[in-house]
Amino acid sequence: MEKKLLFALDIGTRSVVGMVGEQTASGIRVLAVERREHTTRAMLDGQIHDVPEVAQVIGEVTSRLVAIVGPLKRVSVAAAGRALCTLTAGAEIECSGRGALTADDDRGLELAAIQSAQQQLATTKAVPDPTGYYCVGYSVVRFTLDGTTMKTLVGQRGKLAAIEVIATFLPRQVIDSLQAAIEAAGLEMATLTLEPIAAINVLIPPTMRHLNLALVDVGAGTSDVAITRDGSVIGYGMVPFAGDEVTEAVSQAHLLDFTVAEMLKRKLGNSSKKVAFTDVLGVAHKLPAAELVASTAPVVADLGQAIAAQILALNSTPPQAVLLVGGGSLTPGLPKAVAEALGIAASRVAIRRPDTVEGLCDIPPDLIAPDGVTPLGILKLAGGRSLTFVQVRLNDRPLRLFNLGRMTVANALLVAGVDVRSLHGRPGMGMTVTVNGEKRFLAGSMGQTGHILVNGKEALFGDSVNEGDVIKVEKGKDGTSPAPTVADLVAVPEPFTITIDAVPVTVGPELTVNGKAAAAGTRLADRDRIVCRRPVTLGEVMAAAGRPVEPQEYHYIVNGSERTVVRRPELTLNGVRCGEEAAVTGNDVIATAEAGAPTLGELVGLDEATEAALTVLFNGDSCRIPLRRCSFTVAGKPAKAADVARPGSYIDFASYELQPMVSDVLLAAAFDPHSLPPGSRVDVLVNGKTAEFTTPVKNGDKVELAVGRVLANRP
Repeated sequence: MEKKLLFALDIGTRSVVGMVGEQTASGIRVLAVERREHTTRAMLDGQIHDVPEVAQVIGEVTSRLVAIVGPLKRVSVAAAGRALCTLTAGAEIECSGRGALTADDDRGLELAAIQSAQQQLATTKAVPDPTGYYCVGYSVVRFTLDGTTMKTLVGQRGKLAAIEVIATFLPRQVIDSLQAAIEAAGLEMATLTLEPIAAINVLIPPTMRHLNLALVDVGAGTSDVAITRDGSVIGYGMVPFAGDEVTEAVSQAHLLDFTVAEMLKRKLGNSSKKVAFTDVLGVAHKLPAAELVASTAPVVADLGQAIAAQILALNSTPPQAVLLVGGGSLTPGLPKAVAEALGIAASRVAIRRPDTVEGLCDIPPDLIAPDGVTPLGILKLAGGRSLTFVQVRLNDRPLRLFNLGRMTVANALLVAGVDVRSLHGRPGMGMTVTVNGEKRFLAGSMGQTGHILVNGKEALFGDSVNEGDVIKVEKGKDGTSPAPTVADLVAVPEPFTITIDAVPVTVGPELTVNGKAAAAGTRLADRDRIVCRRPVTLGEVMAAAGRPVEPQEYHYIVNGSERTVVRRPELTLNGVRCGEEAAVTGNDVIATAEAGAPTLGELVGLDEATEAALTVLFNGDSCRIPLRRCSFTVAGKPAKAADVARPGSYIDFASYELQPMVSDVLLAAAFDPHSLPPGSRVDVLVNGKTAEFTTPVKNGDKVELAVGRVLANRP
């Protein structure tokens, strides 16, 4: 069986690293690695300035690898983030009734989100010329299903699926020069990614992305930045400031050729040694490494500040930690400079090496170094989109596709500006109604799925598209909205018969729409309010029968002020007195009676049972003495509290506090003085002591009345 080889090139400002790996069931096994440095400054800040020179170096690296593994044609590469533009975009689809979501749905959402990012690029003036930028990669921030975050939507069911992505765009000249150098070396571009995307896939797997980390790939020309937080990549950035600036500082400080200064810089890791060099004047020097490091301190501090500023621009606050990779990360003092610029502990900024990489095996020792992270990441991501042009026809129109790997139907739709969501057909608009106070949502019918044909055959988003293919897209048809009647939503109860004051009455259900009487066949609209219920209580039945239980009002003038008393009728159900809340069923018998006018005592709120009083014993019998005395006058005539207050009466009412005396006890006990024998001598005793009729009494006193020497009315 033929080996499936993957070829990756890391075309950097300082050097070109080539790698070949074999795709196996357990991942990618690294077979060969070659590195070659540029002999001139053919690249600056990640941009190719001398295409033939870079192509020559690429050709030399490729030739060495071919000698080891055999012919190589298609290569995966990464672009530095020079003039990088990143945009956050999203997309969503309604998926209720669609069944389990598929990988094709996942892919469709991703492309819809990228399309949204491209529309943003074209309309928000994020860059001067949007047509001169290409999407070179994207990272999924999150999938959500009905508001819940998911790792993937495949196999899920719900109502609304959504995606959020970070799309990265680079200027056309960056990509064009990269492609030109590759083609000049006799190769074809198989996949393209962004250098920080490649690096982050090596050092920060998804299981670490819940941490707020900053990955900084410090190369020779650029420092690329990626930020993770809350389980995903949240941003990419680039600083056009890296190792070459440190080399320039060494060159300027000691009058050195740039190439000599670069070699000298790489010897500064051991500050205890002395390094020898000859300047452009031919003068030989031998200086402590620490002295040369000191000469680079200002530019290293500036580099740390620039990296920190980009991190803060993407993350707003200092991250939990910073991971430095790339050859420039070995610059003495850089981790400390970054930590100081961010205001975090120096221990939270570290240089990382790819000791182990998930999905890669047999990593050579030469690549277990900070500058091995990006090449390994490019190899790991090999198999993505390529940058070749494919000529196809879509709905009878010619379409030239800028390919990003294996070209698919989805890529063609994206470039043609076809909204992939329109292929599903929108569900009909639902409606919300309220039934007896409870909201109900009625969904519209599902839309009909459209069709994609490639060369006359049904195709999916992920199907390949090749040169000369004819694509036909039929958009889906939208569903319809519901049009229910009242009877579709509620069961209308049957009428029943009762008897009210000896008259049979038929009572039907209460049925209204938006407060107006309706029938079972009434057609409903969105936001209608339906009330449909059978009268249950006595009050509801009386109202439904046209005999609502209405209170009677009685009006009076009391002490010159108007006063109104409300009295409700007396109700009986099957001969038993009850209230309006009593439950009524068919064939029940109801009787009503007016409650009548109140008494004078009821009118003024006088309740003898609750009035304040004291209790004494009169001749051994309990006697209750009120502490307040009331008087009524109706139309100028005395009246009693128990008298009925005739409507419209003018009533005078007075009350005053009473200090009970023996005379009040006699009055409350209804003692009749005429019952005494003529000429009798009467003695009054309170608690056994002689008292007068005006003697005050208090609660619990014993009052006795004696005639002569014999106690009267002694039991």
